[in-house]
Amino acid sequence: MYRGLLYLIAGWSGFFVMAIELLSGRLLAPYFGSSIYVWGAIITVFMLALSLGYLWGGRASLHAPSLKRLALILLAAAVTTLPVLLLGDPLLERLSAVLADPRFGSLAAAGLLFFLPTCISGMVSPYAVRLLVADRASAGHLAGKLYFVSTFGSAAGTILTSFYLVLYLEVNQILMLMLTVSAVVGVITWLRPPAAPG
Repeated sequence: MYRGLLYLIAGWSGFFVMAIELLSGRLLAPYFGSSIYVWGAIITVFMLALSLGYLWGGRASLHAPSLKRLALILLAAAVTTLPVLLLGDPLLERLSAVLADPRFGSLAAAGLLFFLPTCISGMVSPYAVRLLVADRASAGHLAGKLYFVSTFGSAAGTILTSFYLVLYLEVNQILMLMLTVSAVVGVITWLRPPAAPG
């Protein structure tokens, strides 16, 4: 059950990141278009945010790692996505007026709205690896399985969001759904009694 929860968290985090990345394109399109410049800016911001998240998640896992702290990381990713819902349209409108060039406008918009939640989401997998691994001999195997689950979750988030969710729900409704699932998984993780892996 302990390991299953860690895999669930890693898979959901991957799903969450890719769903938000796809939705970011929909959110930016009315203001900056959907050209290769805009998608280049979005992908750049998400990749840089994830790379820093991986680094910080690994460092955070060195100091008294626990399931409760992993739950807080997951919840923080959800909370820092709230400004997209609350401030997204006014911010994008203002940025599009100030930065008419879609390259720099979309880069600034993606950075302001999505860098922080994506960076925090990136912390999840390396932190979960630390909780999962009990000995060096199994470290590579377990880390590989966890990153498999995380990447599979990313693929699922991509296909389900782009093929289905956007057909039936508005962007803000999908965002609320993502935040709700993250909150539920985070609370379940927080409430779970501590247990040693393995």
